[in-house]
Amino acid sequence: LPILIATSFSTLAGLVSVALYQRINLLDKVIGAYLGGFIVLIGMTLFFLSRLGREEISTVSTVAANLLLFSVIISFILMAVVKKVNVYEAFIEGARDGFRVAVRIIPYLIAILVAVGVFRASGAMDMTVTLIQQGLALLNVDTDFTAALPTAFMKPLSGSGARGMMVDAMNTYGADSFVGRVASVVQGATDTTFYIIAVYFGSVGIRNTRYAVTCGLIADFFGIAASISVAYLFFH
Repeated sequence: LPILIATSFSTLAGLVSVALYQRINLLDKVIGAYLGGFIVLIGMTLFFLSRLGREEISTVSTVAANLLLFSVIISFILMAVVKKVNVYEAFIEGARDGFRVAVRIIPYLIAILVAVGVFRASGAMDMTVTLIQQGLALLNVDTDFTAALPTAFMKPLSGSGARGMMVDAMNTYGADSFVGRVASVVQGATDTTFYIIAVYFGSVGIRNTRYAVTCGLIADFFGIAASISVAYLFFH
């Protein structure tokens, strides 16, 4: 549930930023109703959770997450039945196309992985985390979450790299530690923006990405901020 809540914020930020770039009228009745309902739903969820104890939050989170995931799977199957789609054949066809895509993106994948390796080996990430930690300490802001920031910085570049940072945080501080939980929520609530742009846009020959990177990073930023905030609500 913490990941779903944080993801909701990043999704909302991404949608709004794209709408602003495309000059979509967010005050339109239909769009406003959807966005307003979405925001109200998130607000009500946070308000409800804020009134519960730690153990109750954990129980509600587990049950709600399991129900949501199960509902998504069942809904796909039911929609396939209603539309008379052969689920197995559709799955096989999708897997076949996915294999072709995987082969096509290998050169771009190698390029982004090299860039990630350089970023990690240069020490730039550790230096950035240290500066942020020192700055927050000067402002008398709690810095317990800063040890999870390497996961946040790595995620826009590489999912596997971010996963490695998350595992490293868990090995260092413990899987059930606050840092481990923050890293886990960040890992689930953000996306591999630069990886997607470099690999998938490159594989289909798109050179002008327009505002895709900007909007993706905006969504990632809000996802990271929401992940930290939600982690404090659930686990701190």
